[in-house]
Amino acid sequence: MSHHHADTRVVSVESEHYNATLVRRVDQTADLAYFQVRFDGAPVPFEPGQYMTIGVYANGRLLQRPYSVASAPQDAGTDGYELFIRLVPVARFTTALWRLPVGHHMRMIGPKGRFILEPDDRRTHLFVSTGTGVAPFVSMIRERMAQGAPRRTVLVNGVSYADELGYREELERLERTGAYPLRYVPTVSRPQDPRNADWTGRTGRVESIVESACHDCHLRPDRTVVYICGNPEMILNVESQLMRLGYPEFHVKKELYWPKAKRAAPVA
Repeated sequence: MSHHHADTRVVSVESEHYNATLVRRVDQTADLAYFQVRFDGAPVPFEPGQYMTIGVYANGRLLQRPYSVASAPQDAGTDGYELFIRLVPVARFTTALWRLPVGHHMRMIGPKGRFILEPDDRRTHLFVSTGTGVAPFVSMIRERMAQGAPRRTVLVNGVSYADELGYREELERLERTGAYPLRYVPTVSRPQDPRNADWTGRTGRVESIVESACHDCHLRPDRTVVYICGNPEMILNVESQLMRLGYPEFHVKKELYWPKAKRAAPVA
């Protein structure tokens, strides 16, 4: 009987800590997916660019990771919080997350983070990201659209393979229709790979194309604010490129994420 009681106790402890539900999942590739997580109670307000920490239980242990929110704040009560996540097989959290069925209970806390837009900033916004680092910028664009206060934006997103370009259709549509003053600049770093056979856009890592992107989009250092989200090495490289082009350091804002980081930085 004691064994049975122990099991019951563990289950009840876990269930007490659930406060959110996985309400939707859309797969982009085998190891990239969009997850919508909604609080079971009232939604928590957040600023675009902030992150939520989500948790799942596996073998009685709570595994959790922080991720930048891609959805707009006003959707939190209906659709929940959208997170763009990469499956990393060596990371136990994402392996557990990938096994969860829609409708499963989860843990979510937050928001946190200071990677947010300045109020009433009329400068052109240069958003630079790799992979899932595009998520906070999508939230910022969606929010500015919903507020009817768009900001002239150039969004650079680098990936290994074209099929990994998150939110590509949405961003291309905004640019094509003029619904948002956006220049979308995607690039793939492995142009020779057969998986990129149909790609006709820019090639090269983000740090190798950021200078040409600035030139092509007629960006001026004194009239541009830069936000960079991705791994620390890319951020340092892009930052040094921009400094060389005359961008003042105080015009550059950074969100570092790194899967192996000791501190709880968002993985975007």
